[in-house]
Amino acid sequence: MLRDLRYQIKLFSSPRKEFYTFLKATTGFSPIKLRLYDLAFIHRSASSSDLMGQPINNERLEYLGDAVLGAIVAEYLYNRFPRKDEGFLTQMRSRIVNRSFLTQLTFKLGLNRFINSNTNSVNDSSHIFGDVFEAFIGALYLDTGYQGAKQFVIKKVLNVHVDIEQLERSDNNYKSQLIEWGQKNKREVEFDTHENSENSHNNLPFISVIRIDGQIVGKGEGYSKKEAQQNSACKALVNLEISETL
Repeated sequence: MLRDLRYQIKLFSSPRKEFYTFLKATTGFSPIKLRLYDLAFIHRSASSSDLMGQPINNERLEYLGDAVLGAIVAEYLYNRFPRKDEGFLTQMRSRIVNRSFLTQLTFKLGLNRFINSNTNSVNDSSHIFGDVFEAFIGALYLDTGYQGAKQFVIKKVLNVHVDIEQLERSDNNYKSQLIEWGQKNKREVEFDTHENSENSHNNLPFISVIRIDGQIVGKGEGYSKKEAQQNSACKALVNLEISETL
Protein backbone atom coordinates (compact mmCIF):
# COMPACT_ATOMS: atom_id res chain seq x y z
CA MET A 1 0.00 0.00 0.00
CA LEU A 2 2.81 2.43 0.91
CA ARG A 3 4.66 1.59 -2.32
CA ASP A 4 1.54 2.32 -4.36
CA LEU A 5 1.07 5.65 -2.56
CA ARG A 6 4.67 6.68 -3.25
CA TYR A 7 4.20 5.72 -6.90
CA GLN A 8 1.06 7.84 -7.23
CA ILE A 9 2.75 10.85 -5.64
CA LYS A 10 5.74 10.53 -7.98
CA LEU A 11 3.52 9.93 -10.96
CA PHE A 12 1.28 12.95 -10.65
CA SER A 13 4.03 15.32 -9.57
CA SER A 14 6.37 14.34 -12.40
CA PRO A 15 6.80 16.34 -15.61
CA ARG A 16 6.87 12.95 -17.35
CA LYS A 17 3.38 12.01 -16.26
CA GLU A 18 2.50 10.87 -19.79
CA PHE A 19 5.45 8.49 -19.86
CA TYR A 20 4.67 6.91 -16.49
CA THR A 21 0.98 6.59 -17.37
CA PHE A 22 2.05 4.86 -20.58
CA LEU A 23 4.22 2.43 -18.59
CA LYS A 24 1.29 1.44 -16.39
CA ALA A 25 -1.03 0.98 -19.36
CA THR A 26 1.55 -1.06 -21.27
CA THR A 27 2.70 -3.33 -18.46
CA GLY A 28 -0.60 -3.70 -16.64
CA PHE A 29 0.86 -2.76 -13.26
CA SER A 30 2.31 0.26 -11.48
CA PRO A 31 6.10 0.34 -12.02
CA ILE A 32 8.00 1.25 -8.87
CA LYS A 33 11.64 1.76 -9.88
CA LEU A 34 10.85 4.54 -12.30
CA ARG A 35 14.45 5.61 -12.89
CA LEU A 36 15.15 2.25 -14.51
CA TYR A 37 12.50 2.87 -17.12
CA ASP A 38 13.82 6.36 -17.80
CA LEU A 39 17.25 4.83 -18.33
CA ALA A 40 15.92 2.11 -20.65
CA PHE A 41 14.99 4.72 -23.27
CA ILE A 42 18.31 6.63 -23.35
CA HIS A 43 20.41 5.63 -26.34
CA ARG A 44 24.18 5.96 -26.01
CA SER A 45 24.12 8.87 -28.48
CA ALA A 46 22.18 10.85 -25.85
CA SER A 47 24.38 9.78 -22.91
CA SER A 48 25.35 12.01 -20.06
CA SER A 49 27.55 11.13 -17.07
CA ASP A 50 26.78 10.69 -13.39
CA LEU A 51 28.85 12.16 -10.54
CA MET A 52 31.28 9.23 -10.80
CA GLY A 53 31.80 9.81 -14.51
CA GLN A 54 29.84 6.71 -15.50
CA PRO A 55 27.74 6.96 -18.69
CA ILE A 56 23.98 7.24 -18.29
CA ASN A 57 22.39 5.18 -21.10
CA ASN A 58 20.55 1.92 -21.69
CA GLU A 59 23.45 -0.30 -22.75
CA ARG A 60 23.73 -2.22 -19.46
CA LEU A 61 19.95 -2.72 -19.30
CA GLU A 62 20.00 -3.88 -22.91
CA TYR A 63 22.60 -6.53 -22.03
CA LEU A 64 20.52 -7.74 -19.10
CA GLY A 65 17.23 -7.65 -21.01
CA ASP A 66 18.70 -9.66 -23.87
CA ALA A 67 19.60 -12.48 -21.47
CA VAL A 68 16.27 -12.36 -19.62
CA LEU A 69 14.21 -12.27 -22.82
CA GLY A 70 16.16 -15.17 -24.27
CA ALA A 71 15.57 -17.25 -21.12
CA ILE A 72 11.83 -16.48 -21.02
CA VAL A 73 11.30 -17.30 -24.70
CA ALA A 74 13.42 -20.47 -24.40
CA GLU A 75 11.37 -21.68 -21.41
CA TYR A 76 8.11 -20.81 -23.16
CA LEU A 77 9.04 -22.76 -26.30
CA TYR A 78 10.39 -25.68 -24.26
CA ASN A 79 7.01 -26.05 -22.56
CA ARG A 80 4.99 -25.30 -25.70
CA PHE A 81 6.75 -27.90 -27.87
CA PRO A 82 7.64 -30.86 -25.61
CA ARG A 83 8.41 -33.20 -28.53
CA LYS A 84 10.57 -30.87 -30.63
CA ASP A 85 14.35 -31.15 -30.75
CA GLU A 86 16.98 -28.57 -29.82
CA GLY A 87 17.46 -27.41 -33.41
CA PHE A 88 13.78 -26.56 -33.85
CA LEU A 89 13.59 -24.74 -30.50
CA THR A 90 16.74 -22.75 -31.26
CA GLN A 91 15.43 -21.63 -34.64
CA MET A 92 12.01 -20.69 -33.22
CA ARG A 93 13.65 -18.63 -30.48
CA SER A 94 15.86 -16.93 -33.07
CA ARG A 95 12.80 -15.93 -35.11
CA ILE A 96 11.19 -14.32 -32.06
CA VAL A 97 14.18 -12.48 -30.57
CA ASN A 98 15.87 -11.36 -33.80
CA ARG A 99 16.57 -7.65 -34.17
CA SER A 100 14.00 -7.08 -36.92
CA PHE A 101 11.15 -8.57 -34.91
CA LEU A 102 12.12 -6.72 -31.72
CA THR A 103 12.03 -3.49 -33.71
CA GLN A 104 8.49 -4.33 -34.83
CA LEU A 105 7.48 -4.99 -31.22
CA THR A 106 8.93 -1.63 -30.14
CA PHE A 107 6.56 0.13 -32.55
CA LYS A 108 3.58 -2.11 -31.80
CA LEU A 109 3.89 -1.38 -28.07
CA GLY A 110 4.54 2.32 -28.66
CA LEU A 111 7.94 2.29 -26.96
CA ASN A 112 9.45 4.19 -29.90
CA ARG A 113 7.58 7.38 -28.88
CA PHE A 114 9.76 7.87 -25.82
CA ILE A 115 13.26 7.07 -27.12
CA ASN A 116 15.92 9.67 -26.30
CA SER A 117 18.49 9.62 -29.13
CA ASN A 118 20.78 12.08 -30.88
CA THR A 119 21.80 9.96 -33.84
CA ASN A 120 20.84 10.32 -37.47
CA SER A 121 22.86 7.31 -38.60
CA VAL A 122 20.84 4.72 -40.52
CA ASN A 123 23.04 1.92 -39.21
CA ASP A 124 22.69 3.06 -35.63
CA SER A 125 18.97 3.72 -35.83
CA SER A 126 18.36 0.23 -37.22
CA HIS A 127 19.43 -1.14 -33.85
CA ILE A 128 18.06 1.53 -31.54
CA PHE A 129 14.49 0.24 -31.46
CA GLY A 130 15.33 -3.39 -30.77
CA ASP A 131 17.89 -2.29 -28.18
CA VAL A 132 15.23 -0.24 -26.39
CA PHE A 133 12.89 -3.24 -26.24
CA GLU A 134 15.62 -5.34 -24.61
CA ALA A 135 16.50 -2.53 -22.20
CA PHE A 136 12.82 -2.23 -21.31
CA ILE A 137 12.74 -5.95 -20.44
CA GLY A 138 15.88 -5.43 -18.34
CA ALA A 139 14.14 -2.64 -16.42
CA LEU A 140 11.06 -4.83 -15.91
CA TYR A 141 13.24 -7.63 -14.58
CA LEU A 142 14.99 -5.39 -12.05
CA ASP A 143 11.68 -3.85 -11.01
CA THR A 144 9.49 -6.97 -10.78
CA GLY A 145 11.85 -9.95 -10.84
CA TYR A 146 11.93 -12.83 -13.30
CA GLN A 147 8.30 -13.81 -12.79
CA GLY A 148 7.08 -10.28 -13.43
CA ALA A 149 9.13 -9.98 -16.61
CA LYS A 150 7.99 -13.45 -17.69
CA GLN A 151 4.34 -12.57 -17.15
CA PHE A 152 4.69 -9.43 -19.27
CA VAL A 153 6.53 -11.16 -22.12
CA ILE A 154 4.07 -14.04 -22.31
CA LYS A 155 0.78 -12.18 -21.75
CA LYS A 156 1.53 -8.84 -23.41
CA VAL A 157 3.97 -9.88 -26.13
CA LEU A 158 3.90 -13.55 -27.11
CA ASN A 159 0.15 -14.08 -26.68
CA VAL A 160 -0.73 -10.83 -28.45
CA HIS A 161 1.92 -10.17 -31.09
CA VAL A 162 3.47 -13.56 -31.90
CA ASP A 163 1.64 -16.17 -33.97
CA ILE A 164 3.35 -19.32 -32.75
CA GLU A 165 1.36 -21.57 -35.09
CA GLN A 166 2.40 -19.48 -38.08
CA LEU A 167 6.02 -19.60 -36.98
CA GLU A 168 5.78 -23.36 -36.63
CA ARG A 169 4.31 -23.70 -40.13
CA SER A 170 6.88 -21.42 -41.73
CA ASP A 171 9.73 -22.80 -43.79
CA ASN A 172 11.95 -25.02 -41.69
CA ASN A 173 14.12 -26.27 -44.54
CA TYR A 174 17.17 -24.68 -43.00
CA LYS A 175 19.55 -26.11 -45.61
CA SER A 176 17.66 -24.50 -48.49
CA GLN A 177 17.42 -21.21 -46.57
CA LEU A 178 21.18 -21.17 -46.05
CA ILE A 179 21.93 -22.07 -49.65
CA GLU A 180 19.54 -19.37 -50.86
CA TRP A 181 21.25 -16.83 -48.61
CA GLY A 182 24.64 -17.89 -49.98
CA GLN A 183 23.46 -17.45 -53.56
CA LYS A 184 21.95 -14.03 -52.86
CA ASN A 185 25.09 -12.80 -51.12
CA LYS A 186 27.61 -14.58 -53.37
CA ARG A 187 29.03 -16.62 -50.49
CA GLU A 188 30.30 -20.17 -50.87
CA VAL A 189 28.38 -22.58 -48.62
CA GLU A 190 29.91 -26.05 -48.14
CA PHE A 191 28.36 -29.06 -46.35
CA ASP A 192 30.75 -31.75 -45.09
CA THR A 193 28.51 -34.64 -43.99
CA HIS A 194 29.86 -38.00 -42.91
CA GLU A 195 29.54 -40.80 -40.38
CA ASN A 196 30.32 -39.74 -36.86
CA SER A 197 33.66 -41.29 -35.92
CA GLU A 198 33.15 -40.59 -32.22
CA ASN A 199 31.58 -43.73 -30.81
CA SER A 200 30.18 -42.25 -27.60
CA HIS A 201 26.64 -43.43 -26.85
CA ASN A 202 25.61 -39.75 -26.72
CA ASN A 203 26.59 -39.11 -30.35
CA LEU A 204 24.26 -39.64 -33.31
CA PRO A 205 25.37 -41.68 -36.36
CA PHE A 206 25.96 -38.75 -38.72
CA ILE A 207 27.59 -35.34 -38.36
CA SER A 208 27.52 -32.36 -40.70
CA VAL A 209 29.87 -29.38 -40.69
CA ILE A 210 29.06 -26.20 -42.61
CA ARG A 211 31.72 -23.84 -43.90
CA ILE A 212 31.14 -20.45 -45.48
CA ASP A 213 34.13 -19.13 -47.38
CA GLY A 214 36.18 -21.76 -45.58
CA GLN A 215 35.10 -20.81 -42.05
CA ILE A 216 33.09 -23.24 -39.88
CA VAL A 217 29.73 -21.66 -39.01
CA GLY A 218 27.67 -24.63 -37.86
CA LYS A 219 27.81 -28.27 -36.75
CA GLY A 220 24.98 -30.73 -36.30
CA GLU A 221 24.30 -34.40 -35.71
CA GLY A 222 21.43 -36.62 -36.83
CA TYR A 223 20.15 -40.13 -37.35
CA SER A 224 20.48 -39.55 -41.09
CA LYS A 225 22.67 -37.36 -43.29
CA LYS A 226 19.65 -35.20 -44.11
CA GLU A 227 18.82 -34.64 -40.45
CA ALA A 228 22.45 -33.81 -39.63
CA GLN A 229 22.54 -31.24 -42.45
CA GLN A 230 19.29 -29.64 -41.33
CA ASN A 231 20.53 -29.36 -37.74
CA SER A 232 23.88 -27.89 -38.79
CA ALA A 233 22.18 -25.42 -41.16
CA CYS A 234 19.81 -24.36 -38.38
CA LYS A 235 22.75 -23.58 -36.10
CA ALA A 236 24.55 -21.75 -38.90
CA LEU A 237 21.52 -19.52 -39.49
CA VAL A 238 21.37 -18.67 -35.80
CA ASN A 239 25.12 -18.11 -35.51
CA LEU A 240 25.14 -15.83 -38.55
CA GLU A 241 21.94 -14.03 -37.46
CA ILE A 242 20.62 -14.16 -41.00
CA SER A 243 17.40 -16.14 -40.59
CA GLU A 244 15.38 -12.91 -40.28
CA THR A 245 16.41 -11.84 -43.78
CA LEU A 246 15.15 -14.91 -45.61
